[in-house]
Amino acid sequence: MSATQTTPRQATAATTPLSRMTALARAELTLLGRTKGALAAALFVPLVMPVSVRSAAEEMDLAGAGLSTGTLVLPAAVGFSLLFAVYSVLVGVFVVRREELVLKRLRTGELRDAEILAGSALPAALTGLAQCLLLTVGCVALLDLTAPSAPHLVVIGLLLGLVMCSALAAATASFTRTGESAQATPMPLLLISMIGSGMFVPLELLPDKVASVCELLPLTPVVTLVRGGWAGNLSGYEALGALATAMAWILIAVFAVRRWFRWEPRR
Repeated sequence: MSATQTTPRQATAATTPLSRMTALARAELTLLGRTKGALAAALFVPLVMPVSVRSAAEEMDLAGAGLSTGTLVLPAAVGFSLLFAVYSVLVGVFVVRREELVLKRLRTGELRDAEILAGSALPAALTGLAQCLLLTVGCVALLDLTAPSAPHLVVIGLLLGLVMCSALAAATASFTRTGESAQATPMPLLLISMIGSGMFVPLELLPDKVASVCELLPLTPVVTLVRGGWAGNLSGYEALGALATAMAWILIAVFAVRRWFRWEPRR
């Protein structure tokens, strides 16, 4: 054997978790592009929903809460992208890949369980990130938003949202039996988040007791960090509280995945 030849053992050793996840993500991106219905919902629904939020904002006393139309619509737009482009899409991805025995076959190779889930989630997460950035540019241009007062909070909130929605999608897939039911099982979180996480109505305009409960919802800390980082009305204590709530939901979702996620079809 010549010095330039590579043995199978050496080729295997050359792979890294990043290279394995990247290869899986490329394959998943190709498959995602073939699911026209899910792709259309993920790309266009988050672009349309902020229009409804802007219409609703005209009937609210946002100035009394230290907010503006822009600081209401922008975090809502980010929330819609996370819910539809990341969470809802990934529930279907995990369930369909499981039912088609893709996940089972992947486990027989080099990929570890965490790499399979992360690689499968990467295309949807990147799509959601790109969509959030596009919507942010649109909101800044159309709603006369100034630069964020605390951009680090906006970035942290967005990154936590991407991780949280990916983990919650895997947890939801654990209790979803078929690809058809994957269209329904995300609905509770979608509806609860849109109603109670400050996307349509800021928590500042809700009664104190109701707002205290809504602060504990999964997407609320993400919306709070993005809105507070842009408006500059979030105290250090409130920011730490939002961070703690987001991390708690991520840990809960990870525990649920480790405990109940199924790698083979449910019978």
